[in-house]
Amino acid sequence: MSLCLRALDSKGLMTTAPSPSSTASLHIVCPHCQTTNRVAKADLGKATDCGQCHKALFSGQSVAMSEAAFDKHLLRDQIPLLVDFWAPWCGPCRQMAPAYEQAAQQLEPQVRVAKVNTEEAQNLGARFNIRSIPTLALFLNGREVARQAGAMGAADIVRWTQSQLAQHR
Repeated sequence: MSLCLRALDSKGLMTTAPSPSSTASLHIVCPHCQTTNRVAKADLGKATDCGQCHKALFSGQSVAMSEAAFDKHLLRDQIPLLVDFWAPWCGPCRQMAPAYEQAAQQLEPQVRVAKVNTEEAQNLGARFNIRSIPTLALFLNGREVARQAGAMGAADIVRWTQSQLAQHR
């Protein structure tokens, strides 16, 4: 259901236009093909598919990202980006992985939940000065707004993310 506003045009005639809140949209990058999609804010919680590859934009799971995919999401997504910087040899990283997936189920689609393997994307680890893993970094509008090192449980990840977003929005 969309809302409409009634107004007078320049000739004094009654016109109808969609309300700004009903047409507001966000740019969401597809985690599969990296195409930027325009999604109405009202449809964000619905099962929305990519216009290019027709796969779901959100799955309730974290998205493994290469350096190029990370940069695309960082610069184009208009929702917060939560990133777990990790490595396959890291015991605490592997221990936190199931909790991170549980957190993804709760945070998506309001937050894009991603994982960056620092062994495969060493430039990202260096660029963001990642000194210990696992490290969670929260990005908003293309810039890092918060960071937390060390393994966390699902409830703590969700609580930390929501708390940081409340402080920085």
